[in-house]
Amino acid sequence: MFLSSYANAHQVAKAALFKEAESLHGLFSRQPIEHLAVGQSLFFEGDEAKHVFEVVEGTLRIFRILSDGRRVITGFLYAGDIVGVSLKERYLYSAEAITPTKIRRIARKTFDEAVADSDDLRPEVFSRVCDEMAAVQDQLVLLSSKTAEERLCTFLLKLLQRTIAAGNRDTTLELPMTRQDMADYLGLTIETVSRTITKLIGKGVVNVVNPAARHFIKIEKPGMLAQLAGDDSECPEMHRDLMVQGDRRRH
Repeated sequence: MFLSSYANAHQVAKAALFKEAESLHGLFSRQPIEHLAVGQSLFFEGDEAKHVFEVVEGTLRIFRILSDGRRVITGFLYAGDIVGVSLKERYLYSAEAITPTKIRRIARKTFDEAVADSDDLRPEVFSRVCDEMAAVQDQLVLLSSKTAEERLCTFLLKLLQRTIAAGNRDTTLELPMTRQDMADYLGLTIETVSRTITKLIGKGVVNVVNPAARHFIKIEKPGMLAQLAGDDSECPEMHRDLMVQGDRRRH
């Protein structure tokens, strides 16, 4: 009797969760918020992929450790990102907070059942998996064919795109990651990252807002940044908008 009542209660709770889940964010909305301190790991590469996570606030880095001990950062996760959608058996990378971070988690089995039972969630999951694949392709191009300056400009341009997509027209970017994080993501040394930023400052493309903290960079010439990234053709509408902003700033 007790087991039957528990099972029924579980089914009712799960049905309520699925009913509210018209989006992936809705699916996570009933889950409690967990807090990660700076440097705290969410999971490690090779761990069993028991959960899918939503980043509510903050920034995480995802990375792998090579056999020789080198760290390769494969991406950064921000508020609104879902972690682990495309992973089934094991986490293929480690995830670690680089700012105070809030996350929600849901069991992989519950997540899969919700997606299978929802006509709304399936296309959203498919879209996110496609976005992950596109990001991997972009990273391959970045590391295989771009110069140090193009890599850094592409990185800053993507951060600017994220800022504009969020409705913020200010071209001041917050960089929660360290210079070493940027180097490990861009396949460069920390010295090359620092020299390239100095070069961009000299060209008047960017400016460090607070030299002591170095966490904020202002894009002074967005149009030139897009040109220096070397991929103007990938997002012409976005780049035209940046060119207009750059022209306005010069007049």
